[in-house]
Amino acid sequence: MEALEVSRHRADRAQPRPLYAYHASIPGARLPEITPSPRWREWMNGTHSRFANRCLPLLVANESGWVIRNPIAFEAAWDGGEDRSAVTIELDGDRVTRSGLVESLFGYGILTWTIPYLFRTPAGYDLLARGPANWPKDGLCALEGLVETDWATATFTMNWKFTRPGLRVRFDAGEPFCMIVPQRRGELEEFTAEIRHVRADPATAEGWRQWTRSRDELQVRKFLGLYSDEFREAREEWEQDYFRGRGADGRPAPEHRTKRHLSGFRLVD
Repeated sequence: MEALEVSRHRADRAQPRPLYAYHASIPGARLPEITPSPRWREWMNGTHSRFANRCLPLLVANESGWVIRNPIAFEAAWDGGEDRSAVTIELDGDRVTRSGLVESLFGYGILTWTIPYLFRTPAGYDLLARGPANWPKDGLCALEGLVETDWATATFTMNWKFTRPGLRVRFDAGEPFCMIVPQRRGELEEFTAEIRHVRADPATAEGWRQWTRSRDELQVRKFLGLYSDEFREAREEWEQDYFRGRGADGRPAPEHRTKRHLSGFRLVD
């Protein structure tokens, strides 16, 4: 049954699905760039020995969508007030304060991008608009929205809320400010959620026990490596089973991926 389900999933996934970003700009107008979300994050690369990049779930999440990039660098601040005027925006290069793309539209310390695209997904698919995955921004929190983009005829905005007043934040030109992720409507509701003791699934219980033992043994070798040259190599050793798509018993996963391969947006007119 599991093999049949994997086969069905692969066949369904192989079907191409269009994702359109319509615009109504005049010829030559500067539109925000949309690209597949990159794999790397500066803060992850900056960890010791790029240690954070050993976390495959983080890396794959980084690539799980398309990002819309900020076209004009600016700095913004919030004075703590509720009015729209409580947020000030200053563009680089002594340009006018309002660019037509980013503004204080709602007040309450919310920074808003007006996205000049009307997205269209296949029937039955929504579009999750969120902050770029694993891309923290000091002083701001990205707000998420789920839009029924298979029928809606209105564009949407991307919003970030200041978390404290008095802090100047900066968005560089080309920096992602929104990540879009198609989602099949109603799919989450198809799941039936239960909490069970692991003894209800002996195979899973045994795999869990094997992983726990291998992790504990690795930690012992690391500890010994601090005091003995015999275990020196263990100091930088790390458990790679999940990265390699195998269980603690060495068996390969029925379906595993280490990287996303998203199509880029082509400009066709």
